[in-house]
Amino acid sequence: MVSTDTSFFGHPRGLSTLFFSEMWERFSYYGMRGFLLLYMVASVEDGGLGLSVPVGTAIYGTYTSAVYLLSLPGGWLADRLIGPRRAVLYGGILIASGHFSLAFPSTATFYLGLLLVVLGTGLLKPNISVIVGHLYEQKDLRRDAGFSIFYMGINLGAFIGPLVTGYLVQNEGFRTWLTGMGMDPNSAWHWGFGAAGIGMTLGLIQYIASGRLLGQAGMAPSPAKSPEAFAQLKRTATMWFGVFLVALVGLSFALSSGSLAITPEQVTDGYLYLLIAVVVGFFWWLFKGPGNDWTREERSHLWVITVMFVAAALFWSVFEQAGSTLNLFAVDKTNNTLFGMAFPSVWFQSLNALFIVAFAPVFAWLWVKMGDRQPASPVKFSYGLIGVGLGFLVLVPAANLAAGGGLVSPLWLSATYLIHTWAELCLSPIGLSSMTKLAPSRIISLMMGVWFLGASVGNYMGGEMAGLYASMPLQNLFGVVGLFGVVAGVIMLVFSGKLTQMMHGVK
Repeated sequence: MVSTDTSFFGHPRGLSTLFFSEMWERFSYYGMRGFLLLYMVASVEDGGLGLSVPVGTAIYGTYTSAVYLLSLPGGWLADRLIGPRRAVLYGGILIASGHFSLAFPSTATFYLGLLLVVLGTGLLKPNISVIVGHLYEQKDLRRDAGFSIFYMGINLGAFIGPLVTGYLVQNEGFRTWLTGMGMDPNSAWHWGFGAAGIGMTLGLIQYIASGRLLGQAGMAPSPAKSPEAFAQLKRTATMWFGVFLVALVGLSFALSSGSLAITPEQVTDGYLYLLIAVVVGFFWWLFKGPGNDWTREERSHLWVITVMFVAAALFWSVFEQAGSTLNLFAVDKTNNTLFGMAFPSVWFQSLNALFIVAFAPVFAWLWVKMGDRQPASPVKFSYGLIGVGLGFLVLVPAANLAAGGGLVSPLWLSATYLIHTWAELCLSPIGLSSMTKLAPSRIISLMMGVWFLGASVGNYMGGEMAGLYASMPLQNLFGVVGLFGVVAGVIMLVFSGKLTQMMHGVK
């Protein structure tokens, strides 16, 4: 452990490696996410896929859900076989390959690119957070603050990404330049995908070049029962991973070529059953599976993790409509001008990240300043849920104004993103930190995957909610979604005392 290291703003120096690696990964992810749905619903004549809004939002929700669902096998592989450090490296390579695949204008490379990003993020996302946790001792009071700083790095990339890709895909000056260079202006979409790939490549270079600062953190998987058991596990995992990869790649090309009579809608519906099976099966294994001889304290912690999983799923189902419902509202109902100058609607996707960069240090300082007097993690979760609901309720009067056919001020969306930022800072970095504290040490990467499984469920739910955008009055949609978050937060606040006792082993 390097708990006495304070060379990076009072934190271990290795935090800087993970800060910048995750910054570039989030640049690529949010840069692409900022216009992904817009690309899918744009007409073929405009260079898009020409999908309807319900189909596009369903595919979007399935993609963003699968990105986090794959964190479970990604965490398992790191725990049992390759260790978190290698998992992050291999994941980054797959992500970069996926974005570069999306840069080629064809349906086949589109689906293949999404698949590769899903696989890579499943490896990288849970394990880079685990390495952050390895930099601190279990009771180090800097832990929550360290995750808040790490979270600021995440959002620095999320801020820059949509600015770059939004300019490339929506700026008329850039499209004019493409025309002047003899290129199709509608290829601007694929310049955006390519920029995301370059960002992930820069992140990989930085991760490798400064990896020495991490010391031995995350280098090794959890110890196996014997060398023979480890070798057998490795052979089995390699075989099944190969089968899985070949099957998914084949399915992707079959769908895009039309040789397989399966529609994207059927795939998203089938994915729902898979998601339900994974959630039910995993939690059954966690509590009832053979070999899981948890202590009484560990079992109590697992129940708290389960509640946090549900809370996270509800939170992300509302919050992650930034890339769908709020994205469409920015395009269709918002006056995208500032001081008389037009700007790409994708740039709204950077607001949350900008506010995170501004306020994450404030929240990190606040938790350290309050010390033992800071609200318990379940209380912070409650504030997050209530806040994300209030953010949507702010848009109800804006939707009423837009119902008359006019465009509303960009300040409405800006206010929503600000409130959502404060809510996110009460829940997301606290959830990451809590998972590293509550999870049994022998399955810590796998349990970090549970946190992202909650995000997976939430993203799918959010995609389904967003499908109502074209068929339900917006003021009603925003009101229902907002109340959903507020009620969930109040319920968790009621039970926060009991959950806090369970976290500390109090009967």
